[in-house]
Amino acid sequence: MIRVNTKFERPEPALVEQLGKYSAATVHEAQGRLGALDSTIKPVDHTMSLCGPAFTVSCAPRDNIMLQVAIAHAQPGDVIVVSAGAYAEAGSFGDVLANACVAKGLGGLVTDTGVRDTQELRELGFPVFSYSVCMKGTVKETVGPMAEPVLIGGEIVRPGDVVRADADGVVVVRRDDVEDVIRKSQQRVAAEDSYIAAYRSGRSVIEVSDLAAVLEAKGLVIDS
Repeated sequence: MIRVNTKFERPEPALVEQLGKYSAATVHEAQGRLGALDSTIKPVDHTMSLCGPAFTVSCAPRDNIMLQVAIAHAQPGDVIVVSAGAYAEAGSFGDVLANACVAKGLGGLVTDTGVRDTQELRELGFPVFSYSVCMKGTVKETVGPMAEPVLIGGEIVRPGDVVRADADGVVVVRRDDVEDVIRKSQQRVAAEDSYIAAYRSGRSVIEVSDLAAVLEAKGLVIDS
């Protein structure tokens, strides 16, 4: 008998909503340039965006039985995070399972294997971030862990961590760090807004970023 867990602590929905106001790149920078999954994991459509608690699952390559189990047990708003060994040559998720996710109110899918039916996924609008696009079918044979820490895209993702993803990629925030990362993201956006305002007022990027002394120390001489 193999027992799998389905219970774990999720962050407050209000915090997830607040974090989702910031881009994945902003969140990544705000938490010290941490948490970014490999850039090979990209959205099926550049307009896709998600933010939600991770419901993690491990799948064998070319096998999606545990993905289907995860979809059955995830809660509304959860993002299914699939670790399948960074295997590109399989289409483990498509429009049929996407419709099951939409019917349950799930928040999206992040996977390090392939997906298919991409035109239908775009039309459906369910956020899908994948390692590849591949039409090759899968089997339903190997059971394994669910709602346990997984390795995906070079990062450990724990159940209940918050996954933020958009056109630039995917970043994970530890559940206990969400409030702090929101605060730091707010600060970063405010700073960037001030830079943009300064550029528009006519100040140079070297002046605004205080680079003159740095460039001089590095021996850069600009002939003008």
